[in-house]
Amino acid sequence: MNQMEFTRRFLMKSVGAAGLVGATSSLGLSRAFAADPLKIWTIGVAKVGEEPGTGGKDWGDMGAQAGIDIVYNAKSGSADQAIQKFVLGDGNDLYDAITDNGGGMEDALASQGAIAEIDTAMIPNWENIIDVYKAGGDAADTIRYEDVVYAIPYISNADSIAFDFDEIGEEVTTWEAIFSPEFKGRVSLQNDFGPTFTNTAIYLKQSGKLDITNPSDMTADEVAGVAEFLITKKQEGQFRTFWDGFQNGVDLLASGEVLMQSCWEPVQIFAKSKSGKDIRYGTMKEGHQTFNNVWMLTQGGVDRGMQEQFYKLMNLYLSPWFGARTLATFGYAPSMKGVLEYIDSAPEFSPELRETIANRMARKTERYAVAGNSWQNVFPTEIRAYQDWWSKVQSA
Repeated sequence: MNQMEFTRRFLMKSVGAAGLVGATSSLGLSRAFAADPLKIWTIGVAKVGEEPGTGGKDWGDMGAQAGIDIVYNAKSGSADQAIQKFVLGDGNDLYDAITDNGGGMEDALASQGAIAEIDTAMIPNWENIIDVYKAGGDAADTIRYEDVVYAIPYISNADSIAFDFDEIGEEVTTWEAIFSPEFKGRVSLQNDFGPTFTNTAIYLKQSGKLDITNPSDMTADEVAGVAEFLITKKQEGQFRTFWDGFQNGVDLLASGEVLMQSCWEPVQIFAKSKSGKDIRYGTMKEGHQTFNNVWMLTQGGVDRGMQEQFYKLMNLYLSPWFGARTLATFGYAPSMKGVLEYIDSAPEFSPELRETIANRMARKTERYAVAGNSWQNVFPTEIRAYQDWWSKVQSA
């Protein structure tokens, strides 16, 4: 299913979807009471704890800081399943606010009326948002649909390679390393065609090994070229495995089963903490896939009058309080200005933690500055080619 087919299919279903949302409106006309909790559908790393460097026991610290009560439900399913749930299913009946990938999901859900336009004037900390998200910025379209803001970024990063510095003995600075015979059988890639195809495409493009115009939105022939490269490497025994799930990624690195792998930065941070090894997160000279995850206000949340609670929580997500803690805990890049100044003045951040954060930010700044970076695209034009060729990589 390509982008046009995707859009057309959901537009054809929009009549039914509109009926559903309308029904939701009629059933949920009662306005929210002050004590009504905000019902959220999201992932565990969306929260942090009061103590820096922790995710907190539950959502109590986040709710206390925002001044609201929160009912949390764990997000599950693929992007397609999420769209079905909120356009045709019971998502709008159940949840007031949800998270998913920017750069696609906000377009898919906004185009079907499943989420509501964001009134940025209701978020005082909106003025703190970093320039990349402002109109004209590199990531402006990852929170907008038809130039209207529908999402708030809360975590982001430039994904790279985590590597065991103790074993390798030097910094890893190129994707070439993960495909090098020197590390045959001791490397791992993420079991997800989005970042794995994109990062491989960035490497092949920047090294001159394959002609690729846009690694984030490849043609069918370009996808085939990237996949055939990975299939060849896989059949040569280059990859120990394709990691699947956060804990699997951590265990592979911590145990020494692999020396390096493409992964999220939290995987590197937790593998380092678990093993005590000098596991680092590198800057690749060819570039990285940059991504964000965003909050969205459901139409059901609007119908139930939950905007005030939603905007209080979003104001927290754009505060240095949250930015400092998600950087310290998971290594995610701040979406707002003033984080380092906040850390310097906050007594709960120890000198050791400040040094760790400073090092992490310095490496992050280097990664974001690489010219070859490409922002994520959840629904590339030739998504059917991506899916078909990923199946071939998996079965090779």
